[in-house]
Amino acid sequence: MSISPDLAALQHQQPWWKEAVFYQIYPRSFFDSNGDGEGDLRGITQHLEHVRDLGADAIWLSPFYTSPNKDGGYDVANPRDVDPRHGNLQDARELFAKAKALDLKILVDIVPNHFSDAHPWFAQALASPKGSSQRSRFHFYDGKTSTTPPNNWISLFGGSAWTQVEDGQWYLHLFDSSQPDLNWENADVKADFEETLRFWLNLGVDGFRIDVAHGLAKENILADHDDPQGLSDALRLDVEMSAEARGKLLASVPFFDRDGVHEIYRGWRKIFDSYNRDVMAVAEAWVHPPERATLYVRPDELQQVFNFDLLVAPFDDKELFACVDRTLKLIGGVGATPTWALSNHDTPRVASRVGDEQARALALFTFGLPGSCYIFQGQELGLPDAELEDTDRQDPAFFRTNGVQKGRDGARVPLPWNGNATPFGFTEGKPWLPIPQSWAHLSVAAESGVPQSSLELYRRALQVRGSLQSGLASFAWTQTPNGSGLISYRRGDTYVIVNTAAHEVSVKLPEDATVILSSIYDLQGRVIPAGHIRIAAHSCIWIR
Repeated sequence: MSISPDLAALQHQQPWWKEAVFYQIYPRSFFDSNGDGEGDLRGITQHLEHVRDLGADAIWLSPFYTSPNKDGGYDVANPRDVDPRHGNLQDARELFAKAKALDLKILVDIVPNHFSDAHPWFAQALASPKGSSQRSRFHFYDGKTSTTPPNNWISLFGGSAWTQVEDGQWYLHLFDSSQPDLNWENADVKADFEETLRFWLNLGVDGFRIDVAHGLAKENILADHDDPQGLSDALRLDVEMSAEARGKLLASVPFFDRDGVHEIYRGWRKIFDSYNRDVMAVAEAWVHPPERATLYVRPDELQQVFNFDLLVAPFDDKELFACVDRTLKLIGGVGATPTWALSNHDTPRVASRVGDEQARALALFTFGLPGSCYIFQGQELGLPDAELEDTDRQDPAFFRTNGVQKGRDGARVPLPWNGNATPFGFTEGKPWLPIPQSWAHLSVAAESGVPQSSLELYRRALQVRGSLQSGLASFAWTQTPNGSGLISYRRGDTYVIVNTAAHEVSVKLPEDATVILSSIYDLQGRVIPAGHIRIAAHSCIWIR
């Protein structure tokens, strides 16, 4: 579908990220180029056309830096080099060049809340005495007693958030014990991360996804919490909890979303703006109440903040309406760009969470919204979470909770590319996580060219999305929840209607309207001369 010259000119004038589609690549699971069972940068380069052909505008690369890989690369030992399992810096340069040639922007992850315990700084801290400058880069404290940590905080991965070292002091780690939290009141920490930002920007990246962006400032670090385990559970998107209970706990968190983080991001924004191109950053910030998300996207801070609501929202008209309406009013109200995501590497896949049909409908519903969309690799294939044996699991949350929490491995299983037998072209070796044989019909090759497949639905939808009028001004609700299960909205001359009910619902449309997209393929291209259509259960249509 072609884009009108006027619309193309408008989209060219605004920053590239305003209505962009970002495709998240988890490098270890994308494609293995050398047969060692783990994905790598060369594998991404070899298959980057898949992302371009999908209709994405940018790639977001999860960490590929030097790391012991105890937490999927989010335990960084050197943020300015490539881990050998993923390749080397030359491979990164070639990947970036290929992305530019395909007109894909590049985001890389940055992990400022913590380093790996394999980082040289932590070794220096352990070798230095209490109160030393080396220890001040982290959070080292004496315990309440010789055997009791400074407070009762629980790690998000289970167990105490404190680990004791040989001289009796304790260090803070909100995640795994191999991920000591950094002290952002320390000048060395600030300077090192500014160097890292410039390093990757100078290599050509266009922005950053900031991991645990809300976690850099801590308050009341020596005080106990009244429900530390409940708080830890509330902070994990893969732990089920009612919205009311989660919200009550999040209102009391002492180590996330403290006001001190904003000074850091104002400094980073100055670095971004010093480059002669549109550089952006999106914050992973889990905040409560939701209004506090707007603080991260003030004009002198970051460009985007992730909206996590759709990652946990049920397929329900009232819940979806409330989520979208609240986000548009909050984020749009401060002139920022909304973000929409249905899955990522830390959460259950949307197909497993709400169902196959519902996931297709939810994708269409989301792609029509103003703002940026984030797609997690494999989401376009309709992949569910893989069922894994406990012996296959590698997530530290699984081990730190003694198997109570199964962790995130099910969403991180490698992509199936082609063939009839596992590992479906991902590797010539043994994949680092097993790929289910039941995914044979979900591979890229199996779905390509099949009109009713999830992959072809995504390709059609993202192509049509490019023709929508941009900006919040083009959006208006046309049906709010009324008990039927339907909600709908308009973007310019395009109407998006989703039926969350478990039965068909009749809808009155303008005469001679045409169904341009449907999550149920047999409606595709259908003209509705009489102005009425019955929308299938758990489906979504776009009409003009």
